[in-house]
Amino acid sequence: MPPRQLILRSYLSPGDEVVRTAAVRELHRQYPGQYQTDVRTSTSAVWENNPFITPIADNATGVAALDMGYPMVNTSNQRPFHFLEGYCDDLAQKLGLPSLRPHEFRGHIYLSDVERGWMNQVEETTGFKGRFWLVNAGRKRDYTCKQWPTENFQAVIDHFRGKLTFVQIGAAEHEHPPLAHAIDLRGKTDHRQLIRLVYHASGVLTGVSYPMHLAAAVPCPPTAGSHSGLRPCVVVSGGREPPHWEQYPGHQFLHVIGSLSCCATGGCWRSRVAPLGDGDGKDRDLCHQPQAGYPRCMWLITPADVIRAIEKYLT
Repeated sequence: MPPRQLILRSYLSPGDEVVRTAAVRELHRQYPGQYQTDVRTSTSAVWENNPFITPIADNATGVAALDMGYPMVNTSNQRPFHFLEGYCDDLAQKLGLPSLRPHEFRGHIYLSDVERGWMNQVEETTGFKGRFWLVNAGRKRDYTCKQWPTENFQAVIDHFRGKLTFVQIGAAEHEHPPLAHAIDLRGKTDHRQLIRLVYHASGVLTGVSYPMHLAAAVPCPPTAGSHSGLRPCVVVSGGREPPHWEQYPGHQFLHVIGSLSCCATGGCWRSRVAPLGDGDGKDRDLCHQPQAGYPRCMWLITPADVIRAIEKYLT
């Protein structure tokens, strides 16, 4: 019997796309030979070199087109599931499969042998050949609740000056205030360049974000020196997301769930600290405890907390 052809659609954020790769991986591993899959996405670079993708034309006959999501997120404060399971569960239900549980605790990004052999962008642009950490100190303009104070990021950079090199990344269309004493690659990477930067990075400092998902999904190079094969990643989360929904193995996930009334039993899932006046419904989804332009939960995580989390990897 020929494999069933599927076009799997999702046009959400790049980080969501990284997580979605796990569902496609599990579909093919758990039901080998039964499906051919192609994707429709706003972040095609995430799917480059993926062995589970077969090009299928939009007008091909006998093809099922499915919109993928993760409705399980709506019960993430009550049920002990990870984001990966959200996409897997949704795909299983739409295909009528008895189960599709992830057997690897990460998404899957594939680099070609040619890409692995290229000089990393830091060395190419600055000549620096040493180890470096990536720092994602910004946010999407419409999700201000996810921002840790910029001065806190700067305090961490200053603490490690002369000991650890940081490379600042961030999409040009997002809000990324500059950090002193960091190599500046803000707005200078496309998606595939960012993936290769993560590949070469010794660690990642970020909020809950696209780079966090990449830190888990991008393989480590043989020269990484990691005993576990897991890339160090410190995630400043605050009280917005329940940790079990977002955290990957090997990550230091700094949260304050249970510390404030607004996140006493789970993530608040709020979008903005204050209205932006842009007509978006997120203006009605505001932080319950704003403080000096940031959520109070983010102030509860100090630079010392982040410094200690990074030092755990270094020692």
